[in-house]
Parts: sequence; C-alpha cells; structure tokens
Amino acid sequence: MASTFKGGVHPPENKNITEDCEFSNLSIPGTCYVPLQQHIGAPAKAVVEEGASVQEGQLIGAAEGFVSANIHAPVPGKVVEIAAPPSGKGPGVIVIEAEGAFTATTKQNEPADWANFSKDEILNKIREAGIVGLGGAAFPTAVKLSPPPEKEIDTLIVNAAECEPYLTVDDLLMRTFPKDIFEGVRITLKVLGIQKAIVGIEDNKGKAVQSLQKTLSEMNIPEDITVVPLKTKYPQGAEKQLIYSLTGREVPSGGLPMDVNIVVQNVGTIFAIREAVVFNKPLFERYITVSGKMINKAGNYKVRIGTKISDIIEECGGLKGQPAKIVIGGPMCGMSINDIETPVIKGTSGILFLSEDEVHIGDYYPCIRCGKCVAECPVGLIPCELGNAVEFNRIDIAAQYDPFDCIMCSSCSYGCPAKRPLSHFIKLAQERLRQKNK
Repeated sequence: MASTFKGGVHPPENKNITEDCEFSNLSIPGTCYVPLQQHIGAPAKAVVEEGASVQEGQLIGAAEGFVSANIHAPVPGKVVEIAAPPSGKGPGVIVIEAEGAFTATTKQNEPADWANFSKDEILNKIREAGIVGLGGAAFPTAVKLSPPPEKEIDTLIVNAAECEPYLTVDDLLMRTFPKDIFEGVRITLKVLGIQKAIVGIEDNKGKAVQSLQKTLSEMNIPEDITVVPLKTKYPQGAEKQLIYSLTGREVPSGGLPMDVNIVVQNVGTIFAIREAVVFNKPLFERYITVSGKMINKAGNYKVRIGTKISDIIEECGGLKGQPAKIVIGGPMCGMSINDIETPVIKGTSGILFLSEDEVHIGDYYPCIRCGKCVAECPVGLIPCELGNAVEFNRIDIAAQYDPFDCIMCSSCSYGCPAKRPLSHFIKLAQERLRQKNK
C-alpha cells in the first residue's frame, strides 16, 4: 500500500482548541431558516405553504430529479415564510418558528433490523432521509451509492482523514460512536453488494484510531473492514489522494472513484446513514466544530439545520472582538462569509471565527518563479502559470494547463511566498472557460 501521495502541505493544525471538547447540544433556535438548496444538483421543491404547521423531521422540500435531496423540518412549528435567498436568486428559504413537541429523535424510535432489508429498501431510506455528503461537498448519498452496473465496485473507503486544520468533529465522532460507525459501514457495504471497507484516518488522531481498532476487534464483524492510519498531510482527505494513499490506485484525469472500482463516503455521512436506516431519522441536524481565536466557547456541537450563525455566536458566549474572517468549513477549502445571519446547512462541517494573526489579508505580489506551488500541488498542475495566465486575461493559455483537474485544496495559495491567491485564479479560469464553452 502507498502511505501517502505526492505534494501537499503541512499547515498549522490548530486542532488542540477543540479536540478534547466532548459533544454538547446547542439550544433549539426560536426560528430556523432552511434553504431548499443544500446539496449538489437540483434544488428541492417546497411541499409546504406559508401558515402550515409542521412536525420535526417532516418533509418540507422534495427532491427534484435524480441528483437532488429531500429537505426536512429541523423543528416542529409553523411555516411563517418561504423567503427569497439573500442573493435574491434561487429556490428560496423556508422559515419555521419553533413550537410544539419534538418527536423525531433516535431515542424515541425502535431500532430496525436492517439485516432483513433489501438493498433497494436501504437505498430508499437513505434517499428519503435526504442524506448528502457531510464532508462539505453535499453530494446526494443515494446517487453515490447507485453506481452504473458496468462499474464493478469492490471497495468502500471511509474518509476519516479530517485533514482540514481546526476541524475535530469527525475525530470526536469516531471516538464517541465507534460501534455506530461500523454499523453504518456494514449497512453501506450491503447497499453496494461488497464485503471490503477501509477506514482511512490521519495518524494525528491517535485516540480515534485506537477507539476504532479496539471496537473492531470486539465486534466480530463478518465483513472485511480495516482501519488504516495515514501520514498527516494536507489534503490527505481529498478523494483521489485518499484512494491513492490507501490502495495505490490512480483516478484518471476527469474521472471518478468509481472508475477505479471504489466508492468513498465521509465518516459523518456513514453515521447519518446508520441513523436513517436504523432509526428512520431524516437529516435535520448534524455535528459541527466551532473554533478560532475569536469565539469564547469553542467546541464540538450538535446543531439543527437552519440555525443562524448569530444564534450560534450567542450560544457560544459571544465573540472576543471583530473576527478578521468568518469561515464556513475548514480554512483551506472553506468559504469566507460576511453575514452572520447565514444558516447552518447539511454541508456545514465547521464555523471558524479567525483573528488577524490566523489569516492573511494583505496584498499579493508578482510570481517569483520559485516553483514551490508546483512541488506542493497534489494533482501535478503548474499553478503559477495558471495564475499568470488568468491575471493577464489569457484564458486561452490557462486552458492548456488543465485547470479543471484542480481539486481546489488551496495548497498552492498556502505555500506561495508571494501570497498569490492561486486557487482563486484557477477558479476564475474554470468559470471563464465554462462561459466561453457556452
């Protein structure tokens, strides 16, 4: 087996802020703002009207088409508005004022004997529950678990690398619920009709590795499931890099994991699959990491979908001052926002409140042709040439450097001594080439 991949960087981990913070529940917000677009693919279509009463876990947005996902009410209450999104464009946001009884928690549902379910029954439960990838991409899980017949899948890889700095939610999930995760793995294997799974974890998560390995040895699982520690290096959790590190297989340019007979699922998604199949529980809440130097009570929390960031700030003791940046997700691949009324969605793995010494806000400078970005790029691109081409509006030249192979990991931007926003330039190249092709 390969132990790691070519390229990559070693940013400060900053996981010590929350890695020992056990899960706690944030208070249920008085009002939830639930977007109908929380996933890759077609947005869901609202199936409730303003003024309607809804129950916790009730379907409020139905998937439109094959690549889409259902949306469920995170709280019981009344639909007070179906509002336009902040941008003014898109499918809208369902606003629910909480009231009434909470009835959809796992403790109140008897566990199902999923071993007697057919593959189609399990897949339908996953689809109905609105499960999407919880690592950040939010691709509908039922679609990912339905590869074409000609793709002969032989291995499930559970992505437990959690290579992004600050984030510790997956680490704690593995330490807290190891049996549940393995049950989720076994359910997923049954859907795929295979027996082999590999759980890949970076070796900086020693407690999680020990927890899973110990639990695996005690459970006497009939399937071929292994837990493999990986070298800690960013972006170890990127699908193609993880596949290579664990199996030595190389996903071709423009290809997908299924092209090398593999399906990859984030460990948080595996946990959600188990809750959907065993307890018939829709995805209306999730665990997140709240971190950064500017928040008073950093930690790992269970939060309802649709909770505004402003509510989370209040629940976490407020801010120490004005953050230099607020980032949804991790600092490398995440998205910076300036509106704390933004709600948590299915793909929100973390919220970071970063100080000035945790980010770079200054100017960038001309390329010094040091080649560092080339050495660090995990997919073998030449980011400096892509950046120069975009900066001088030579999209024809940028096209020659395969910008669509970029995985947007930002390793090039992080390592550039001239502080050039190379991943941003590459994103611009992709967008301009798409417009040109149209």
